[in-house]
Amino acid sequence: MAKTEQQNQERQISTLKITPYYCENNMNQKVLVFLLPNFIFGMFLLGFFCKRQKPLTGAFSSPSENWLAIQNDRKSMLASVCLKNNLNKLKSKLDSRVANQLFVEHKHKFIYCEVPKVGCSNWKRTIFLLQADLNAEASEIEHNHIHQTSLIKKLVSYPPAIQKEFLSNYTKVMFTRHPLERLVSAYRDKLLHSEPYYSIAVANEIRAMFRKNKNSSEKVSFQEFVNFIIAKPPNTLDIHWKPMFLLCDPCNIHYDILGKYETLGLDSEHVLKVIGAPESLQFPSLKRYRSEKRTNGDITLEYLRQLTSEQIEKIKKLYQMDFFLFNYTMKYEDYFSLND
Repeated sequence: MAKTEQQNQERQISTLKITPYYCENNMNQKVLVFLLPNFIFGMFLLGFFCKRQKPLTGAFSSPSENWLAIQNDRKSMLASVCLKNNLNKLKSKLDSRVANQLFVEHKHKFIYCEVPKVGCSNWKRTIFLLQADLNAEASEIEHNHIHQTSLIKKLVSYPPAIQKEFLSNYTKVMFTRHPLERLVSAYRDKLLHSEPYYSIAVANEIRAMFRKNKNSSEKVSFQEFVNFIIAKPPNTLDIHWKPMFLLCDPCNIHYDILGKYETLGLDSEHVLKVIGAPESLQFPSLKRYRSEKRTNGDITLEYLRQLTSEQIEKIKKLYQMDFFLFNYTMKYEDYFSLND
């Protein structure tokens, strides 16, 4: 996995917006005077980004050094892309939409950014068990209950000054997933099942946009779903398919651990170790629709092959920053073949 990430990183770096600065012997001094402050400011932002993250080395012994190296690579890649695309904003107040995605667990000083379709239900179960200090199993917590309970606090429920304090002192974690696999997972979960809001309200909106027969009750196709998504501004999209970087703002919230769905078990194990969770607590692998196969590479490719090349390009553009920031390749056929 480390080798795969390194190869992806090398491919992605070549696509980034990089402005080369070079100096010839006869360069005009005025150009130097203009460039130098910009270079210094860039280095300041990069240093600020790294300083705000907590060192993880103290929690691990030598067998975990490879995991720490992967973490450093992920953070380095993200910081570089943030800087090159001017995504670092010195804001005095956290965006309320982002604060609404952040769940706070005080006992272990832990903040988790919810990214739907990346194991978030199981992370909410874990947070519930961490703070409740109950002798209970994650499997006992119903899916609907964990998404509706008021016992798990969101950062948005606190005043701005307290939010800032928590962000400075708590261990912050977010998890990502290949953008196209996450998209297919969202479609299968929300549009192919009988969840009232999505299978009725959202489905009817999609049918009204793309079908001549507005009264058709046939399930929304994946092509219709994709056309619906690319027709809307990214910031207005439902959280289940909104770009991940818009949900968690990783260029301005400096996450201490960047987990991935592709290494969910290992990364979750290390998160629990870092925050000092009880050794008896294991990250669950529960699934809502247990009779169905999880969305994997083969299933993702099956759905993506239903799209036109134009739709593929538009969906890649929508999730472009997710690909770059979290080091996922856009060559999805190669990626899913290698990882399945």
